[in-house]
Amino acid sequence: QVQLVESGGGWVQPGGSLRLGCAASGGNRSPYSMGWFRQAPGKERVLVSAITWSGDATNEADSVRNRFTISIDNAKATVYLQMNNLEPDDTAVYYCAASSWSLYNFNYWGQGTQVTVSS
Repeated sequence: QVQLVESGGGWVQPGGSLRLGCAASGGNRSPYSMGWFRQAPGKERVLVSAITWSGDATNEADSVRNRFTISIDNAKATVYLQMNNLEPDDTAVYYCAASSWSLYNFNYWGQGTQVTVSS
């Protein structure tokens, strides 16, 4: 069983930056991939960005391309999401996720961290 602990999040003004982190622990082996989803009030949870454990492939939403960057530190078993030029529409609960086999389907989830973008 993989446990995911998120860090970061909070409030920022439009145009600002935040970095989210998620540390993985437990399980018999490293995940195949890790990533971030977000869920805004009244909306479905959607993928933001994901990366393979080796870092050789990523999968990201069009809405965050060129603004958000995902990275992974294998030694720390931690995935990061650097979010720049944040917009009010980025306001959501952000969930860390890990997958045992895919860059698109995830079977482990963190508890979520709130990101609020407003002036």
